[in-house]
Amino acid sequence: MALPYENATSGDKAMGEIQKILQKFGCQSFGHMIDFDNKKLLVQFRYRDMPISVEASMAGYAASWLKEHPWSSRMRLTRPQHERKAIDIAGIAVYSILRDWIKGQVMAIETGILSFEGAFLGQILLPSGDTMLQHVTNNNVLRIGA
Repeated sequence: MALPYENATSGDKAMGEIQKILQKFGCQSFGHMIDFDNKKLLVQFRYRDMPISVEASMAGYAASWLKEHPWSSRMRLTRPQHERKAIDIAGIAVYSILRDWIKGQVMAIETGILSFEGAFLGQILLPSGDTMLQHVTNNNVLRIGA
């Protein structure tokens, strides 16, 4: 069975679409970068002076892909080559996933399903440099199951 987005091809094109979606929505600024060491894609934007930071793990997607497509000695690729292929696929898939997620959040806001804060609460960037989600997680604010 194929993992969703594993055959995505848009990559950078999806990032251009994210920029257009956010610009049309009224965002003041937009930027993105790849953290190669930590295998993460970071998208940041500002809406009504509220900074938002969205982080997506390519390593997480690659791990899921490797579960769906485990390496075998019968493959023509070595294990490291197979793992590199997983990261390459993840690097493209994550762009498309973020595009669709951001597009969905913006649509939910525009149609009144969610407020802006409700849609992006976890990604609001605090003055400390942490997102709201990082703050809640690091300070064990929810304590679910404790």
